[in-house]
Amino acid sequence: MAINAGMSWRSHAFLIVCLVPLAHLATARERQIIPPVLPDVFRGNNLARHGRADPTEKIFNVLDFGAVADGKKDSAIYFIRTWIAACRGTHTGKSRVVIPEGTFKAGPVIFQGPCTCAKPIIVEIKGTVLGANDLSLYEEPYWILFEKVDGVIVTGKGTLNGQGSSVWKNVESCSGSDCSPLPSNLKFNGVTNGLIRGINSINPKGVHIFITDSQNIRVRAVYIEAPGTSPNTDGIHISDSNNVRIARTHISTGDDCVGMIQGSTNIAINKVFCGPGHGISVGSLGKYETENDVRGIIVKNCTFANTDNGIRIKSWPGSQPSQATGMIFQDLIMQNVRNPIIIDQEYGCNGKCNKAPSKVKISNVHYINVKGTTSSDIAVDLICSSQSPCENIELRDIDLKYVGPKKVRSTSLCKHAKIGYGGIQNPPACR
Repeated sequence: MAINAGMSWRSHAFLIVCLVPLAHLATARERQIIPPVLPDVFRGNNLARHGRADPTEKIFNVLDFGAVADGKKDSAIYFIRTWIAACRGTHTGKSRVVIPEGTFKAGPVIFQGPCTCAKPIIVEIKGTVLGANDLSLYEEPYWILFEKVDGVIVTGKGTLNGQGSSVWKNVESCSGSDCSPLPSNLKFNGVTNGLIRGINSINPKGVHIFITDSQNIRVRAVYIEAPGTSPNTDGIHISDSNNVRIARTHISTGDDCVGMIQGSTNIAINKVFCGPGHGISVGSLGKYETENDVRGIIVKNCTFANTDNGIRIKSWPGSQPSQATGMIFQDLIMQNVRNPIIIDQEYGCNGKCNKAPSKVKISNVHYINVKGTTSSDIAVDLICSSQSPCENIELRDIDLKYVGPKKVRSTSLCKHAKIGYGGIQNPPACR
């Protein structure tokens, strides 16, 4: 059975759409992208046991090193001293750093490796930690940083509260080069074999969790929350990192629930709730020269509620060449989402793009079983580059019903994209 092909245009921009026979769509084997494989310490029952102390562990309680749970005294230096004793002290066995119940306050904290204790070192957060509001304390855009550590588990039911509302108004009023990134609540930089599990991140000044230059990272059962109006508060931001898994996590924030920018490879996102926020994004890409490629992205079994976007791939016009390839977005539920499926290679143009086309090549992207409702009459919006058209885009079993105030059905808009269709198509395929 062949699917009809056609050509149309909008605003005098030619639409390049390739509608291929069903038999020529990617098979499961052809579209297979291998999910990240992580060490055994992060599997099954091994995850649960990190929530309680092992009798063979040595406990390093921050209270014993001078921290005070009064919510007023800056305990950052005492957190650091506790870490140094656990990570690089005389103890070479298993180590657990404990931030007990109570309310602590802290400015920037650096937990730096390498460690000489047994792997993995565990940091258990039971209490609430408040971020200091004085921005002059933060020389770099992070609050709590884990750096150059091989084998670390951050766990517990405690809360990192960045107290970001005190600085968000500054973000809204700044412009251009005056806008510097604000501190992320938790940052992994150069971490190998890391797990973030069970903690709560609320109201960061900048990003909630930032993972960069890292390998083999798992984020599981984390609760992330900030107001939908909070600026640049990405839930989980990933760059230059390989083998990252995010699962069973709730993200309500003011920017991307998960953002994967240049150098993000082999990322698996499963059973994530997103909303409010800007959805799950690949990009923006192409903002800087010599960016690393993005490849091997799997997003499955996720729900988006009242978000600006569902799945978005975005690149800047006038970019240098790079690639974003090998992506599967499957079994997704959209609830009143404005742009459920969107590729925007004219990002930042606001409909009027005078720059050269993007040179980011987007290919081998599969949208499978995406269902729900959209508040926009354009439910599938694929705007690709005229210089590097999107290739091997698959839309299979798409069912997105318009629920806005207009008396219309949802539609598709496609430009410079080679697309194969299969199964249910609501909105109808681009013509």
